[in-house]
Amino acid sequence: MNSLPERPAHSHPLIIDLAILVGIVALFAGFVDLARHWTAPFHEIVEIDLSPLALPRYVFYSLCRGLIAFGFSLLFTLIVGFWAAKDLWAGRIIPPILDILQSIPVLGFMPGLVIGLVAAFPNSNIGLELACILMIFTAQVWNMTFSLYHSLRAVPQDLREAARTFGFSPFQTAVKVELPFAATGLVWNGMMSMAGGWFFLMVNEAFTLGDTDYRLPGIGSYMSAAVQQNRTDSMLLAVVAMMAMIILLDQLFWKPITVWVQRFRIEESSDAVAPTSWFLNLLGRSSWWRWIMSRHIRLPVRSPRRRSVYVPNFFSLIPVVLLGVLVVDGVVVLWDFLIPVTLEQWFELGSAAGITLGRVMLTVLLGTLWAVPVGLWIGLSPKWSQRLQPVVQVLASFPAPMIFPIVIGIMTIAGISLGWGSIVLMMLGTQWYILFNVIAGASTIPGDLKEMTRSFRISRYQRFRVLYLPCVFPYLVTGWVTAAGGAWNASIIAEYVAFRGDILQTQGLGAVISNAAAGRDLPLLAAGVVVMAGVVVVFNRLVWKRLYRLAENRYSLNK
Repeated sequence: MNSLPERPAHSHPLIIDLAILVGIVALFAGFVDLARHWTAPFHEIVEIDLSPLALPRYVFYSLCRGLIAFGFSLLFTLIVGFWAAKDLWAGRIIPPILDILQSIPVLGFMPGLVIGLVAAFPNSNIGLELACILMIFTAQVWNMTFSLYHSLRAVPQDLREAARTFGFSPFQTAVKVELPFAATGLVWNGMMSMAGGWFFLMVNEAFTLGDTDYRLPGIGSYMSAAVQQNRTDSMLLAVVAMMAMIILLDQLFWKPITVWVQRFRIEESSDAVAPTSWFLNLLGRSSWWRWIMSRHIRLPVRSPRRRSVYVPNFFSLIPVVLLGVLVVDGVVVLWDFLIPVTLEQWFELGSAAGITLGRVMLTVLLGTLWAVPVGLWIGLSPKWSQRLQPVVQVLASFPAPMIFPIVIGIMTIAGISLGWGSIVLMMLGTQWYILFNVIAGASTIPGDLKEMTRSFRISRYQRFRVLYLPCVFPYLVTGWVTAAGGAWNASIIAEYVAFRGDILQTQGLGAVISNAAAGRDLPLLAAGVVVMAGVVVVFNRLVWKRLYRLAENRYSLNK
């Protein structure tokens, strides 16, 4: 057991403890204010205060929603990721279901959730708050779940053999072997998932369905109101406040986690540079923190259970059966929605889906061209990874729709139509999925392999071809899948954009879905969601699944 470092004489633990206490009290006061807002009477029309003094509270509200959604996403990831990786039946059923859910755009979830939860809590804001959190959850969870699932499938066999040799129970194997191995990818994809949650913040906090305005106070609704009122000063304040929140979250949350997760590296390289976190160092000087970290939970070691053949567990089938019942019930409800949709509308939806599919593929291709070399450069260098993480985190986490008016203004001056410009808008929010996964993959390349290529004086191109690209390929495929899913979702606000009081739109399935939501045409909205989900699932089966199989069979370090 590693002993805690000695506390420096100049650390002033009393001052640090008092600062931590003040921070805890401030957070408690903020949570009390948030709870008061949740339990306040529900109003369909909420006035957003555009004064600078209102911004700190709005930022805190949005941050709490994002963190609550992230907590649910992490819980879902751990349960479903392990279930799909460990259970034969679940492994066959869950990934296709995740493909479908990932392909459903935010506007496909939102109308039903908002209407249903508001009706369930008619006398308070709880229903609308839960709907917003669940919308952020749907933008975060799939990326993390896919990352954990594929990491668990790629755990090296020698680590599993070591767990069996030491007599680890299944729970101990998960905690001491599998989760540590998957930790790096999960942390980087967690950052990207948090960033993905901010992407639709303006939609989630200022949602409109027909003539009904469901608005929540937050930084997203603040920016939406500033755009509607053409308040440039308020837009700039919102941008600054959003950047400040992202930087604060990176320094107080993500940076300590990335430092902590380094302890789970399989090996140490001679060129490794230990990352540091000023906040984690500050906590290390606190007597409270040292007392908490000195407590360790010892897990009892039990003899390993050996099973020669797989026997379906009855209790593992129960959730699958319940899920199947829910799916059948959902199909019946969906069928009632789709009956009014005409054959001509179905053909139009198919044509629009083909156009959007082309934009999605071009978005993924353009994102790959720059994200792979940059991700390798950052991930292979611990020094640059530490320096550039805050920069990458800010760029990835910043909600791209907040700068859509600026980008569209530039494209208008340059004479670029929205048909091509929508690809740029989609890239602003989806290219980061590829970058973060490449960084995660590059940071896990064994140091002995890197040192071997240098010892044999293998050229950079040869290193890229025979080492770097094969090692990051499984992570790259995950980046492609999640980036494509994000691009499909982004199409609903990239092909249908509000700009200076006007609506700009181009041909595509995203524009059809946005138009249906704006006109409260629920049958056409449901049909658009079905077509989008169908195209994504078919493409995943024909392309992404084969690439995943190639990554597991040919490019996994486990083979």
